[in-house]
Amino acid sequence: MTAAEFQVDLVIPTQTKYLSLIGSIGEHIAKGLENYSGDKNALAYQLNLVLTEATTNAIKHSNSDNPKDTVRITIHIYDDELVIKVYDHGQGFDLDAVPLPDDLQESGRGLFFIRELMDSVEYRQEQDWNVLEIRKSLK
Repeated sequence: MTAAEFQVDLVIPTQTKYLSLIGSIGEHIAKGLENYSGDKNALAYQLNLVLTEATTNAIKHSNSDNPKDTVRITIHIYDDELVIKVYDHGQGFDLDAVPLPDDLQESGRGLFFIRELMDSVEYRQEQDWNVLEIRKSLK
């Protein structure tokens, strides 16, 4: 992998009113990928959904009692891969312990969609942050 061709860094308050902005940024990025030969409209939909679901989870499980708490989203676009990282200060969770939802109304459906649409999903703690890292091949 080479250096990022393009990078977006966002820091938002832990408020859901910013979700449509985050999703639309993903759509615009997908539609502007010059070297992507796949269906850009499908990728735009997927990125909107994935970014919205990941950010929703970060906000939902954040320290929402603290009005100064934030969620950070970074999007790195490389020649052959897209890497999204969502950082939060929530209590954290075990990604492998999240069961598949029995139906689409259940908790866990956001992670289910993220796992289905993207190529890899990892979760870890880095310093004071929880980090959900999502990767999508652009080949």
